[in-house]
Amino acid sequence: MTFEQFKAGLGQAQPSNDLPPLLQALWYDANGNWEQAHTIAQTREGEKPYDRIHAYLHRKEGDRFNANYWYRRAGASFFDGTLDEEWAVLVKQLLG
Repeated sequence: MTFEQFKAGLGQAQPSNDLPPLLQALWYDANGNWEQAHTIAQTREGEKPYDRIHAYLHRKEGDRFNANYWYRRAGASFFDGTLDEEWAVLVKQLLG
């Protein structure tokens, strides 16, 4: 799947069942369901990719302190760009 295909799927009522959980989380986030995205990120705390999405979500929430904690857990620096840029970077990384 390409980034453009992923973005095109954002108009669907639900994410594709074929999407891995972290891409589902970013799908839910893009569709305004922060809580569902956060629930997915919490399912495997301690795994860096999940912690990285967790960091992004708390940054989006406006909780910089908590976001910094999750960035550290993920072994990542606080993202310097916009939230939209960070979302796109995460999707592209997960799509590989």
